[in-house]
Amino acid sequence: MRPGDVFIVIPAYNEREALATTVSGLIPCGYTIVVVDDGSVIPEIEFLQGLPIRYLRHVSNLGQGAALQSGVEYALQEGAQIVVHFDADGQHIPDLIEKLIKPIRAGEFDVVLGSRFISRPDCAQVPFTKRILLKAGVFISWMFTRVWLTDTHNGFRAFSRAAAKCIKLTENGYAHATEVLELIRKCGARYTEIPVTVRYTEYSQAKGQGALNSINIVIDLLIRKLAK
Repeated sequence: MRPGDVFIVIPAYNEREALATTVSGLIPCGYTIVVVDDGSVIPEIEFLQGLPIRYLRHVSNLGQGAALQSGVEYALQEGAQIVVHFDADGQHIPDLIEKLIKPIRAGEFDVVLGSRFISRPDCAQVPFTKRILLKAGVFISWMFTRVWLTDTHNGFRAFSRAAAKCIKLTENGYAHATEVLELIRKCGARYTEIPVTVRYTEYSQAKGQGALNSINIVIDLLIRKLAK
């Protein structure tokens, strides 16, 4: 499998210079990079001039889940063999992608999910308040999906082509992280977690999910569950 057969899908909304830095860090790896601009006020392409990427743009802001689904659909159309979800704000480390996709390349698993809570040093990098919220999210996600993981809201994930075709997100917002787990179970995909380090900067923490947003996610999940 060539590096270009691995498609890195990056959902972005008003990330600007931070996105350019993230993409620049990925380019030496040789993967195919797909940036999905989710209706940014200033089109993200203005900050990506001259960079070898594929660029998609939503006319309006639909949400991170919708941006990921658009990117995955495009990647599959273009022949992707592995699809990786990657955050735009610089939290994820490009050098860890090979570690993330290795079990898929080996045919051992269909989905590999990064976890901040397997390794003590990785866990120590997570700010205390965020750690509490994420641990609560693990339990809530288990209640809705019956899939137990150590880190359910880590956006660093990899999918085989078959898994990416089966896992079709309909949850447009941040609640897509729980929907992914439900779809993994329904698809019968073989999955595992691996330890990953997440970098927290002032920028990424300022734009991250707060307590109020976490409550909104739970409400969205309840509404979706009741609507079924």
